[in-house]
Amino acid sequence: MTLPPLARSTLDRAAHHRRDPEWLAAAWSRARVLVVDTVTGGRALIDEDGALVLLDAKEAPEVEVDQRLFLGVEPDGTPVFAVDAPLPEQTGARALNLREVGHLLSDRDAGLFTAAAALAQWHAGHPYSSTTGLPTAAAEGGWTRVDESGAQAWPRTDPAMIVLVHDGVPGPSGRCLLGNNAAWGSGRHVRRFSCLAGYVEPGESAEAAVIREVAEEVGIEVRTIDYQGSQAWPFPGSLMLGFTAVGDPDQPVRVDPAEIAHARWFTRAEIAAVLAGETVDAGDGARVGLPPASSIALYLVNRWLTEASA
Repeated sequence: MTLPPLARSTLDRAAHHRRDPEWLAAAWSRARVLVVDTVTGGRALIDEDGALVLLDAKEAPEVEVDQRLFLGVEPDGTPVFAVDAPLPEQTGARALNLREVGHLLSDRDAGLFTAAAALAQWHAGHPYSSTTGLPTAAAEGGWTRVDESGAQAWPRTDPAMIVLVHDGVPGPSGRCLLGNNAAWGSGRHVRRFSCLAGYVEPGESAEAAVIREVAEEVGIEVRTIDYQGSQAWPFPGSLMLGFTAVGDPDQPVRVDPAEIAHARWFTRAEIAAVLAGETVDAGDGARVGLPPASSIALYLVNRWLTEASA
């Protein structure tokens, strides 16, 4: 089964080592280190072969011991850490973020970069305790933050649902409903359309969120909700739960202008044309664009496109 781009990993997180400072100290001396710079949007270095650049510990930027983020252990037993620091100079390497390169990475590198970006972003955004207001410091290999009173906080992941609404019709004439988020802007030359998405609210199931968000954003009732997979989206800390759902194209599309600027049904033929680099008219002189390749949104679109029966 094909996985969403950022759901791939080969790393053993080895959580039992997180509370063993002696093991972590010894592991650092033989570790490989991934540098992620949250100041520049979570970029890391990618070498000329398209692989993540990992450094020996002695080559890594100097950080305090509690800022060494233990990611886990590779299949060959090598410990891997991440640090949030300015990226070092390396000939031929490019500084890229996960959105730009996640889908091109190997399973191993995709898992490392996703975990490192998520953990580093959480630490960068939580320097104080939400309970006491006191400054916090990282502990347990970077998997918790603690203030001087002993109050702990753990990495936060916000569940969000994302859904490809389609009409259930197989073949080139089958249609899916995509929206252009109001926050993206219409785009002068390219108007990006994507799946509908939203956060799961407290006390709500993911499936209930699918029904609510689609109704709120485009006024369509959906049925036959099917789970398709999930992936982290550490911008800064979401877990995207992917679904498909069936809707009726004869229902009027009524967008919530605060959320959705444009929404329309696309045939499989139109989506295939966009992915092939052909121009599909989005109106106002713009052409249709689709989600980035590292997103679960495009994963859902591609699954629907290639299925014999949606």
